[in-house]
Amino acid sequence: MIRLWAILILLATPVLGADCHDVTYQDTSYTVCQAQQGRDDLRLFYLDRHGQPYGQFFNLLSDLDDRGQTLAFGMNAGMYHRDLSPVGHYTENGTSHQSVITSAGPGNFGMLPNGVFCITENGWDIFETLQFQSTSPPCQFATQSGPMLVIDGKLHPRFIPDSTSRYIRNGVGVSGDRAYFVISNQPVNFYDFATFFRDHLETDWALYFDGNISRLYVAEPFRHDLGRSFGPMVGVVVNKR
Repeated sequence: MIRLWAILILLATPVLGADCHDVTYQDTSYTVCQAQQGRDDLRLFYLDRHGQPYGQFFNLLSDLDDRGQTLAFGMNAGMYHRDLSPVGHYTENGTSHQSVITSAGPGNFGMLPNGVFCITENGWDIFETLQFQSTSPPCQFATQSGPMLVIDGKLHPRFIPDSTSRYIRNGVGVSGDRAYFVISNQPVNFYDFATFFRDHLETDWALYFDGNISRLYVAEPFRHDLGRSFGPMVGVVVNKR
């Protein structure tokens, strides 16, 4: 149940021009939120000031509110265990909470190649996991997830065009100085989801975050997806006006 204080914080949040919009592509609706290097303060979030997982956007909003900040938009950002801890590598404010996992395994995370979304002081990028491990980029924030959606302009080799495995899915793609955070508003398979990144957004690199529990928060136009608690989040932080 959402506490009254959380609702009041949401209602008190100032109007923000989050760069989010809906797109229909091949008869499927998506919401796309865009972040730009040099303009947006993009971060990852996992533990609150008490060392507990945020779990929900309203908990993160409460913490940010105490600092005079809020979210322009936020999204779940990687798979997690039952205790909400990250499945794969995770770094926040330069501190790593989980080492890199390079082996194949069950589930979507282990469908190699998987990858890492990395935020440095100068911007962000997506690395295939072995490339990430070999180059060790100076990530201030990083989250490992899988599978990769687009790898140097090509779709993941295991995606099947007519797959009947359809879920609400979310992920991130990068192109130049832009990062595109996408959630499908209808169930979609991996092939179609990855095709949206490659062909519509024209991103050569894209990474899957999760499916079925995919969540999005947008300040304007207002959207706040609720449901069971989840692990790491990614979002653009802004100072309250």
